[in-house]
Amino acid sequence: MEWNNNIVIAHRGAWKKNNFPQNSIASLREAFTLKCYGAEFDVHFTKDRVIVVNHDDDFKGMTIADSTYAELCRKLHTNGEYIPTLESYLKEGMKQNNMKLILEIKMGRTPKKTLALTDAVVKMVKSLNADAWVEYISFSYAALQRILQLDPASKTAFLAEPGEEVSLEKLKEDGILQADYHYTIYKEGGWFKKADAPGITINAWTVNEEKDMRWLIAENADFITTNEPELLFDVINSTCSF
Repeated sequence: MEWNNNIVIAHRGAWKKNNFPQNSIASLREAFTLKCYGAEFDVHFTKDRVIVVNHDDDFKGMTIADSTYAELCRKLHTNGEYIPTLESYLKEGMKQNNMKLILEIKMGRTPKKTLALTDAVVKMVKSLNADAWVEYISFSYAALQRILQLDPASKTAFLAEPGEEVSLEKLKEDGILQADYHYTIYKEGGWFKKADAPGITINAWTVNEEKDMRWLIAENADFITTNEPELLFDVINSTCSF
């Protein structure tokens, strides 16, 4: 396998430019075409414990946790797709050997439900032998710790809003080797200089403005998650041409 060597992570797939549904198979395929480092996507449990790919806990007016998969399939994405299952999404992602699948475990209604989803996700990844493709992210620190208990070789990243960030030293101590924080967090605190010593990589989300992309590139951010992967590639190419 030869993974794409760039910093671009397509947030919910590459959907915006071509008006594909977010977190759809179509947006995943478009991220393949662009040759992004990774495509980020989100997972939830349905009422009947099917793991589905969707950002919000609601799909077309139906609460995912209160709906069966069959009920969710009564409505379609705008391009005619059904809401993907994790299984179908991973199988599509495994058809190529260049782009990572950045899997966000969404937080459930209770910590127990979040960990149940975590266990099921890791089981699914392993049953499909998808480990090489998948990197895990979550706002749930406990979910990341559970993943590392189940598979110590997994690559994990902690997501944080401003005010919720964890020190790089703490991440390193717990084996979580990426800070995946809202880009404004990195404006203060010397995060990029600090990251080298403990061996932590820095990812910034969700970065859609050129000026913010240029600032992060100048700071040598390891990854940038964006709704505008085409723009980010243009910025990277123009920066490298100087």
